[in-house]
Amino acid sequence: METILAAEHRQSCHALADGSQVAAVRRAAVDLCTRLGFDETAAGEVAIVVTEAATNILKHAGHGEILLRPLCQRGVHGLEILALDSGAGMANVAASLADGRSTAGSYGVGLGAMRRLAAEFDIYSAPGRGTAVMMAMWPRQLTDMTPAEAARHAPALHWGAVCLPMHGEDLSGDSWTLAHDATSATVMVADGLGHGPLAAQASELAATMVAREPALPAGTLLNDMHAALRPTRGAAAAVARIDMLDETITFAGVGNIAAHLFAGDDRRQLVSHNGIVGSNVRKVQEFGAPWADAALLILHSDGINSRWRLEDYPGLVACHPALMAGVLYRDFSRGRDDVTVLVVRDYRGWQA
Repeated sequence: METILAAEHRQSCHALADGSQVAAVRRAAVDLCTRLGFDETAAGEVAIVVTEAATNILKHAGHGEILLRPLCQRGVHGLEILALDSGAGMANVAASLADGRSTAGSYGVGLGAMRRLAAEFDIYSAPGRGTAVMMAMWPRQLTDMTPAEAARHAPALHWGAVCLPMHGEDLSGDSWTLAHDATSATVMVADGLGHGPLAAQASELAATMVAREPALPAGTLLNDMHAALRPTRGAAAAVARIDMLDETITFAGVGNIAAHLFAGDDRRQLVSHNGIVGSNVRKVQEFGAPWADAALLILHSDGINSRWRLEDYPGLVACHPALMAGVLYRDFSRGRDDVTVLVVRDYRGWQA
């Protein structure tokens, strides 16, 4: 089972409001590529797409953000780039992706270049809804795979996350874990009480506890977290166990981690009990629900306003989970708290 910890894939946020910040985010991306072991050619391509993304944000929206996050797949490190703005958006995304097209409402040549250079590319834009672009960049040993090889290595789940500290803090008090194999997955989001290093200590310990034995039932994992977090300030936490063979999901939560399950047109909110993991847990209870091909699970901390509706964003549900997480962060972050959004989709229904 592959296990991914937020603490090992820390995200950075780079604000864009004037031209001087383009060079700063480009340097941050290239420096990260160097740490991840990209060769000079691959790092140069990252510099190109980040520059294009940042320039487009300033030109067409005036301001926005670029989020950078390390990736790891089969032992190879990559880089995810999320470019987010709240500008006018595009009425015709397909036309805007065509090279050579550059009008008042179009991103023009830069967007086409970004799509060609990225190993993975997705975009969401609509009039009045701004533009969000997701790109994944990998060294050549991954990007040189044939389509058949890529299909064989495609995971059963696709996922994406945004996990960032409150403004003014260097370390997020939120954390998350995802452990998955071909037929099952365990998903956890924790929000340490307060902010800063002590909150991070609690949430990251919760993530570590899940990573040790991710195949345990959701309720057992939550009880184990409760015992382990007693020396800390505590956390809100939620755990979901997905069984793709039995087509079920089991959920247990304590505190204010929101959990939403989507299956077709059906949306279900999964229930957490009041309390603080590590301090005051009155009850740990598991709730079960059906899980099917193309099912979608969204977990987020209370740094996200809960008054969002995917139906207000036509077409977003078909986008990459990282893009969905980015849009929810962009439009519903409270701005005064750590923020985490974790989106997991069963990819089997999308491969058919």
